[in-house]
Amino acid sequence: MSENSVVRSLAAWNTWHRVAGSIVAVALVTGAIELIEPYVPVLSLGVLYIFAVLPVAIAFGLTYGVAVAIGSMLAFNFFFLPPLYTLTIADSRNWFALLVFLVTAVVVSELAARLRRRADESALLAQVATALLERGEVTTELDPIAAEAARVLRVRSARIELDARAAARDGEVAEPLVASGRRVGTIFVPADEQRPAGRRLLRALASLLAVAIDRERLAHEAYEAETLRRSDAVKTAVIQAVSHDLRTPLATMETALGSLRSGSLVLTDHDRDELLEAIAVELDRLKRLVENLLDLSRLQAGAAEPMPELWTPEQLLADALDEVESADRVDVVVGPDLPVVRVDGAQIQRVLVNLLENALKFSEAGSPVQIRANPARGEVVIRITNRGRGIARSELRRIFEPFQRAAGQPGGGAGLGLAIARGFTEANGGRIWAESRPGQGATFAVALPAVERPALVSA
Repeated sequence: MSENSVVRSLAAWNTWHRVAGSIVAVALVTGAIELIEPYVPVLSLGVLYIFAVLPVAIAFGLTYGVAVAIGSMLAFNFFFLPPLYTLTIADSRNWFALLVFLVTAVVVSELAARLRRRADESALLAQVATALLERGEVTTELDPIAAEAARVLRVRSARIELDARAAARDGEVAEPLVASGRRVGTIFVPADEQRPAGRRLLRALASLLAVAIDRERLAHEAYEAETLRRSDAVKTAVIQAVSHDLRTPLATMETALGSLRSGSLVLTDHDRDELLEAIAVELDRLKRLVENLLDLSRLQAGAAEPMPELWTPEQLLADALDEVESADRVDVVVGPDLPVVRVDGAQIQRVLVNLLENALKFSEAGSPVQIRANPARGEVVIRITNRGRGIARSELRRIFEPFQRAAGQPGGGAGLGLAIARGFTEANGGRIWAESRPGQGATFAVALPAVERPALVSA
């Protein structure tokens, strides 16, 4: 069965359903009048047909309401006005009474139908406003909106296009959706069921669509502006890092190389060793900075895929300490029976190295750095604490952003270490945060998902 056949079948069924409902309403009121006629003057009972006219007009519309009003007049005449069971009236005054009833019923039908249309239109507009505000994307909501509009306009189907160049298909007529002189789009309805009376609804619908389109456009522009702002901020931060963290070691290396190449300077072997050592140190700094920039770009691009393996926290800490200078200043306390963790060992070691180097850099001269590792609710929490100036509360959250440095802290750096630590921690399913009170040092905590140690099987 074709789609048009289905639509015609549904329309025919709805028509017969409404006709049957109208007949039943007249029959019910007629039966009620028959029951109470012996006790009440018959002419005063005609008004009871309003109870048939009103619900039919509200439920099925003005056309059916008027039909029920006429049918009620004829039924009242046929069954209750002499001569009975004919459509003639012996007393001419009864014609006037029936005419008054008919006019009253038609007016009531019109008011009831108008009330129903207004209620349907208000419900549709509220539904459209809610859908557009909750989901926001206008284009994805056009089909549901068009379907509801078709129901309220009492047409078989409707189609909404935002493109002003969209053309009507065969059997369709176009109604423009205009809000404040601006054409928002077009609604297409079947040509044989056009409802000009629904233009008030279409104006309100056009206004809602215009607001939603403008809102979506402004949100998109705001997103683009925020993206550009962030991009500019990152570019500015990179330039600052390059200008400071690259220029300083390059200047040191250039000076040392100039001294080594100078034929006018007399250098001892010790002087040459010191200059070569300075070049090696600055080269390590440059290499570390480039590695940090590459790691950060991989993390932001989602390309730092971890390769998880089972590791003990003790081994992770030991490998990290091997890569840190001044490791003798680090005091390590590991809780008993720590569970193992399933992580990418290289990435988590990088996290711990960055945190340790940060803690050593910002500690008071000669003061120790403490590491504590303990189990906590299915995790292993490693805390690294220094005794420096601490971090202001307002900076605790943004300290993990790229190129951020704590205000008032001594020492250089591009501000990448903590951002990389957060990236690698989260890539391995962990959490990282900072705790601090100004003047009392800072603690950086890393929580990694724990795995129960496999049971040892005796031979």
